[in-house]
Amino acid sequence: MAISISTPTAYFSCFNSSNQSSLPSLPFKPLKLPPFWPWQKVKMGPLTVSPMGFGTWAWGNQLLWGYRESMDTDLQQTFNLAVENGINLFDTADSYGTGRLNGQSEKLLGKFIQEFPGKQMRNDIVIATKFAAYPWRLTPGLFVKACKASLERLQVEQIGIGQLHWSTANYAPPQELALWDGLVAMYEQGLVRAVGVSNYGPKQLIKIHDYLKARGVPLCSAQVQFSLLSMGEDQMEIKKVCDSLGIRLIAYSPLGLGMLTGKYTSSRLPLGPRAFLFRQILPGLEPLLNSLGEIAQRRGKTLSQVKFKFLVIAS
Repeated sequence: MAISISTPTAYFSCFNSSNQSSLPSLPFKPLKLPPFWPWQKVKMGPLTVSPMGFGTWAWGNQLLWGYRESMDTDLQQTFNLAVENGINLFDTADSYGTGRLNGQSEKLLGKFIQEFPGKQMRNDIVIATKFAAYPWRLTPGLFVKACKASLERLQVEQIGIGQLHWSTANYAPPQELALWDGLVAMYEQGLVRAVGVSNYGPKQLIKIHDYLKARGVPLCSAQVQFSLLSMGEDQMEIKKVCDSLGIRLIAYSPLGLGMLTGKYTSSRLPLGPRAFLFRQILPGLEPLLNSLGEIAQRRGKTLSQVKFKFLVIAS
């Protein structure tokens, strides 16, 4: 999810309709208010998006997230629920999906958008997808080709934000420049409305910003892992860079891959590779989760709401 604050920051997570059941019941019928007031909307380059975004990393990922095609109906219902409640920013990637399901996240997102019944809400949806820096994508033309393939899977003529998924500067510096030129090309050809990056450190973020600016292409956004479990010096330095250069910061995995949801414990672990990671980390998180749980109970909120609020304050 993304949460709007006074500085250019946003947060991504997975929208889970099951969270509704954990909200406290009200003794009266609440007023029908808009999901987000106009002043809460977030400017992201030329785009205006909801202060919460929807990440689709899990869609199509059998290895890490245990995706099954039988889940698609539930995923579509969750997508519809998000849009109906004001979410219009959806993040995906051409590498999301494992094995034969590579690209499945984009395919599902495109399908769900096309089948959403509300035309106005459907037209307001902003897609942010990421293009992988695969070793065979050595030229700007190949990167543009990847963008066109994403357009087909997403069933759209233009992507809202086209993002470079990661930097190759540490292991393939020559490729890095070609990828940057690829971003310029897809922007100049009108394939994307804006460009962004993901998983960039502060120094490399400044370099690509200056390079794109010299080519007449504004850097719209930068994604970085940002949560209670990953809020170190690098993250805060990246935020400072974003603030100074007018780049919108998008924080992914704000709930720490699920460790901060309160759903899992040392004796109740997720399936797949996450179980190994959770088994090592969760015991040390119990005091934190207990404290946050007490705050949530006092405030009549969910654990996730408390953690999002913390990120807003910390930012």
